[in-house]
Amino acid sequence: MKSTPFTEKHIALGAKMAPFAGYNMPISYSGINDEHHTVRTNAGVFDVSHMGEFILKGPDALDLIQRITTNDASKLTAGKAQYSCLPNENGGIIDDLIVYCIEENKVYMIVVNASNIEKDWNWFVQHNTKNVEMHNVSEKTCLLAIQGPNATKILQPLTEMDILNLKYYTFVKGTFAGVKNVLVSATGYTGAGGVEIYFEDEGDNASRIWDAIFAAGTPQGLKPIGLGARDTLRLEMGYCLYGNDIDDTTSPLEAGLGWITKFTKDFTARPILEKQKAEGITRKLVGFQMVDKGIPRHGYEIVDEAGDNIGVVTSGTQSPSLGKAIGIGYVALSHASGENPVFIKVRDKQLAAKVTKMPFA
Repeated sequence: MKSTPFTEKHIALGAKMAPFAGYNMPISYSGINDEHHTVRTNAGVFDVSHMGEFILKGPDALDLIQRITTNDASKLTAGKAQYSCLPNENGGIIDDLIVYCIEENKVYMIVVNASNIEKDWNWFVQHNTKNVEMHNVSEKTCLLAIQGPNATKILQPLTEMDILNLKYYTFVKGTFAGVKNVLVSATGYTGAGGVEIYFEDEGDNASRIWDAIFAAGTPQGLKPIGLGARDTLRLEMGYCLYGNDIDDTTSPLEAGLGWITKFTKDFTARPILEKQKAEGITRKLVGFQMVDKGIPRHGYEIVDEAGDNIGVVTSGTQSPSLGKAIGIGYVALSHASGENPVFIKVRDKQLAAKVTKMPFA
């Protein structure tokens, strides 16, 4: 099992640790609910150094990205980022990712999910027919996400970069806490605002940045946050988690990701997805709140009033913000609007739920 450069910090702070995507990761410190509310109301720090990062360079870098991702990366200028996904040859999703434009038409960073680093890298290599210069820098890249409404206010004294006014899905590069070549982006996964900090795992960079952040933030209530609260936060926003809500068998159109699927360019499986769009999908990813008492879990059946299967729960939890159980899952199109009642099958019981627009909170 791998460690991140911050693993010993987590253990010293008493974090509950568990394996995640091959890494020894912190699940919680003070408790998921407390950590969740800390991020929603103040600010918290997530170690997400397990994520993958690829650097693509050269005149054909954009062409490679355009051919294998669904969104239109030609719209990106330096300092902007874009949410996208890699479709497979059948129209399923290999991974969802973020494309960062470092230098327009020349240098890009691709950020992928930890569990898919090898799979994604192989897909890029397979389609790199024009000798784009590629570097898998995942192992030597640190990534901290500082999320919450007070995150940038706490961090601003540590840098001359203007991060207080950083717009959503943009980034800047510069010196942070005395460490050079730090990339600070606003592409968060919690819906609470904040930034992500990318930097090279070199020398004492990790300790310098971690210690500086907590020295500045602890007096203001900043706390370390585990992956447990990261999951409840993203679920309240209706954000997809790869492996749960999207995978190689789900299409971006079924997953509500039509907005990142641009048919103005050629890309893998475009004809399949165009056909889906023209003919209509048969199932759709929706959000729901529980009416009856019970927690929906990944893999639970979604049924209609007669008890017939109409779908499956992909993610579910007790929402700390709402005090209610929520979930997302795929249902037959006939039940996606919320007009027809849906039920979650928990053991031998059918628990009533109501299809709800996302985000939940």
